[in-house]
Amino acid sequence: MNAMEDPETTPESDCPEEHPLLFARVLDGVGAGRPLEWEEARRWQPSHPGEVLWVHLCRNRPGVEEWLEELDIPEPTRELLVSDRTRPRAFREGNTLVATLRGINFNPGAEPEDMLSMQLWCDGTRLITLRRLPLQTPRRVLAMIDRREAGPTDAGALITELTEAMINRMNRSIVDMNEHIDTLEDAEPGDDAEAMLEKIATIRRNCLGLKRHMGPMHEALEAISRYAPPWFEEHDRREIAESIDRLRRYLEDLDISKESAVVLMDDIRGRSIARNEQATYLLTIVAGIFLPLGFITGLLGINVGGMPGVDDGDAFWIVVGLCVAIMATQLALFWRWKWL
Repeated sequence: MNAMEDPETTPESDCPEEHPLLFARVLDGVGAGRPLEWEEARRWQPSHPGEVLWVHLCRNRPGVEEWLEELDIPEPTRELLVSDRTRPRAFREGNTLVATLRGINFNPGAEPEDMLSMQLWCDGTRLITLRRLPLQTPRRVLAMIDRREAGPTDAGALITELTEAMINRMNRSIVDMNEHIDTLEDAEPGDDAEAMLEKIATIRRNCLGLKRHMGPMHEALEAISRYAPPWFEEHDRREIAESIDRLRRYLEDLDISKESAVVLMDDIRGRSIARNEQATYLLTIVAGIFLPLGFITGLLGINVGGMPGVDDGDAFWIVVGLCVAIMATQLALFWRWKWL
């Protein structure tokens, strides 16, 4: 894409210093929207039924709390919308819906379990979303609106589109982890067993981190589906139900990935232990073979007068023959006892 950002790869730029607005759009009810500047968004009132204002803000910039207060949002809700308490949750407050959602952090240098939060407040006419760190999901939905490609038509559809995009991006991280597990399962540990175990441990940590955040996200979406105000229409509830089902499957995939990582880790450790035991066993067999031979040669090598065969030229070959016979007897016994 040339003139337009790729919403899948380009993180949203930070907001200007003078105001918290990242972008604002007025939905026209048919899937498109027109942009507004910060002052226009603050003074906006619907000019005809069906118009919806979407404002995306950087919550740690000056001016956010003042505008929220102008909208008569209760103080506890205002504090929630601008706070760093980002555990996913959702509740209904009169005719408004308030929620905190979390998504995968795909910013450069971030780990998958470093989840990003997005707070939202909506009364059916205004939707306010807030974030602290760059979040790519709103840009993806914004691109649909700007391209007039079947974008959301009302507040409920906009919320469901945001949640669906956020959950779909979670699948990308889970698929990547499963591909890494498949690659490790096909690989032979060899001399890189420690490196493979470190990779598996990282995958397990990522699974645990994702599940820790995705579990509350599942509960928040269920609360939206159950308690959303009347302007959240029946088809929006069905869309949220589909997102809940998809998130449930992702949670099950995480459990499977975690168990696969545990099994793979045990298998690699078991194979490493087996190789070590095999090497120890072979060394024990070798030591068992040469122990009596070493005893005989050590006994005959002591520097004591009167040793038999010292003056006999055939004594050396007699000793060699005796050692060969002892070794052959040992090998035969080890073979019979299935030690070899």
